[in-house]
Amino acid sequence: MITILVVEDEPEIARLLRSYLEREGYAVVLARDGEAALRALEETSPDLVVLDLMLPRLDGWQVIRAIRETSRVPVIMLTARDGLEDKVAGLELGADDYVTKPFSPREVVARVRAVLRRNRWGGREEARFGDLSINYLSREVWREDEPITLTPTEWKLLEVLSAHPGQVFTRAQLIERIYGHSYEGLERTIDAHVKNLRQKIEPDPKEPRYVLTVHGVGYKFARQPDDG
Repeated sequence: MITILVVEDEPEIARLLRSYLEREGYAVVLARDGEAALRALEETSPDLVVLDLMLPRLDGWQVIRAIRETSRVPVIMLTARDGLEDKVAGLELGADDYVTKPFSPREVVARVRAVLRRNRWGGREEARFGDLSINYLSREVWREDEPITLTPTEWKLLEVLSAHPGQVFTRAQLIERIYGHSYEGLERTIDAHVKNLRQKIEPDPKEPRYVLTVHGVGYKFARQPDDG
């Protein structure tokens, strides 16, 4: 399930956005200030952030800067200012889109859908990591130009991790991305799928170079030198 982090200090607006986004099938996490937003970003690894610029503690500008130091997650700004300079400044900091208050919740939902379409798989339809090639559209994977056959669960695991290189996912977050909220099995199930995936994509599964363990937390996909 796609998760949206809504960072908004006005309770009525936050509740309204959550209602409309949940109606579209998204999972929604709310944060009321900039510090809470950064905590939620680390804890939930959302697929997109809807960010009000006028926030207590840390303002939206500070939050965007902090996000872009560690994450490529798409950000839609909510601003009460209609000035072109503010919009340009936000986009230059790394925001993907903006909506000016007052706004229609349906407009925000439409912007969310559009940005997610543009930014799925990190904005790429294909990715190459060393000798590993991934085509997200065709769901094909090659290592040293040899095709690799993955199960649906292994593919989804690879898709989630490789689309966000360097981003750490807990087991619970991976389970939610792969199975959704209704999954009632053990979190350690992910470990078995990681082991199987490594057997297929890693040159040496005992010394993985792609799917890395972050001890005490979960897993991440390694950044490559040409990946920034």
